[in-house]
Formats: sequence, structure tokens, C-alpha cells
Amino acid sequence: MARAIWSGYINFGLVSVPVGMYSATKEHEIDFHQFQKGTSDRIRYKRVNERTGREVPFEKIVKGHDVGGGEYVIVEPEELDDIAPGKSRSLEIDTFVDLDEIDPMHFQKSYYLGPSDAENASSYALLRDALAKTNRAGIAKFVMRGKEYLATIRADEKVLVLETMFFADEIRDPDEELGELPRKTGSGKQLSMAVDLIEAMSGEWKPASYQDTYTERVKELVKTKHQGKEVVYSEEEPQATNPTDLVAALRASVEEARKARGAKKKTTAKKTTAKKSTAKKTAAKKSTAKKSAAKKTSRSKKAA
Repeated sequence: MARAIWSGYINFGLVSVPVGMYSATKEHEIDFHQFQKGTSDRIRYKRVNERTGREVPFEKIVKGHDVGGGEYVIVEPEELDDIAPGKSRSLEIDTFVDLDEIDPMHFQKSYYLGPSDAENASSYALLRDALAKTNRAGIAKFVMRGKEYLATIRADEKVLVLETMFFADEIRDPDEELGELPRKTGSGKQLSMAVDLIEAMSGEWKPASYQDTYTERVKELVKTKHQGKEVVYSEEEPQATNPTDLVAALRASVEEARKARGAKKKTTAKKTTAKKSTAKKTAAKKSTAKKSAAKKTSRSKKAA
């Protein structure tokens, strides 16, 4: 079993549920070290005192906040722990909200919450099942590793999941970041065809169908270069569709998507028919075997 990266209590009303927090996701990562080009010399980073030029051990480093004019306020780790709400051990649920009301923009990272001990597992299960039944999530705040997080706590089948979230003022205004954006297109022919294309390309969400092809290519590149060979990938860069060609491009895309969907349905139908045929053959074999066994039994009785 994995080790909890945080432990504390979910608090709602007068109820406290002890839980541990565990990583729910992992990213595809390929480690690379840095070298000086043309050499085998590693590049390494050191924590150096800019006045003395000497390296400083990690345990002797403290944090300082710039207050302007070259002046810094030094803050010790213990001081940060002392001001943490709930001493960094509390997930205080403020309210329960409908999951569908939360804009996905607010979600940051997912963690599993597990019961800390068997004695309180029933309290954990009760909260999980109640959240699932109401399709709601608890909104809470907590402190971890010197940072306060806003979070949702929701049910996902057997487990409680905590999603760290961005505070409202951490989400940037698109108008400020991007400037003037296009106005609504109205309800013209282009919009109608774009809707048709979306409908033609719609399907079920199947996360296992999507693979990280870039990471696989990087692995292949490393492997091939290690063998002294060269890998060349040639893919054309996409080009923006000319606005005058937009309707034609949409029409062609809709036709192509519908053909692809029709072909997919035929393939699925063939597989289903094949499965049914196999099932019938298996049932027929079992029936024949039963009849054969019955005949043998009847002969044995007669012989007796």
C-alpha cells in the first residue's frame, strides 16, 4: 500500500472523518540530464551564496519575501506551520454543491482519500455514499506543504476523490489575456454545418482509447539513437482553413465523419454477429454433449 502524502480529518457539521491523501495520477515522464553541447560534461545546479560563492546545504536555507528596496522579510518554516489553518490537519467542508455547477477550469489535480483506520471506515463509507446519492461535492480548504488549497471532495464509485482547485482570483480573465475576441456567429449556414459535424463526430468518452504517442516516439528516438541509427518523422504542419473555403471544408468533413461512423457500426455489427454465432455453436455443442451423455446413461441402464 502506498504511503499517504497528507493525513488529517474531513470535517462537516459535527462529524470528523480521519483520512489519508494519496496520489491519484502519474504523468508520463522521460528523464533527461543536461550536458554541455559537444561534450559528455554534465551540467549541475547548486545552491550558492551569491556573496561568498560557497554552496549552502538545503537545511540552512530559509525563505525571504521581497518587500521592496532590496529589503527582505525572512520567514522560518515553523512560523508558516504555526499560522496554517487547523494546523494543516483539517479538511473543513464549508458547503456541499452540485457537481455539475463546477466549471472544470477550477480543477487542478486529483488525489484519493482513504480511511485512516478500520475503526472509522463506516464514517468514510457513509460520506462517500451520501455524496454519490446526491451528486454533490464538499467544498473545503486545507494546507499542504506550505500552501493553502481550495478543494472539492466527491465520490467516485468505491473511493472519495479530492480535487485541488484554483481560487477564483487565480483564474485569468480571457479578455485581459487575449484581447478582443470574435463575436457570436449567429445562426447561419456555417453554424448549422458546424453543429452537424460535431454531431457526426460525437461518441462515448473512452479514456483508454487515447495513448501518449509523443512519449512513445521519444522512447523510440532514444532507443534508435542508442543503436547508432537515425529516426526521421515527416508530418505536415496544419494550415488554417481559408474563410471562403469554410463551408466546403465543413461539408466534406461531415460526409467523411458519417462514412467513418457507418463503417464503425458495420464492424461492430459483424463482431456482435460473430459473438452470437460463437455462443450458439457453444450452446449447440453443450446440448449435443448432454444428449450423448444421456444416451450413454440409458444404454448403461439397459445393459444392467
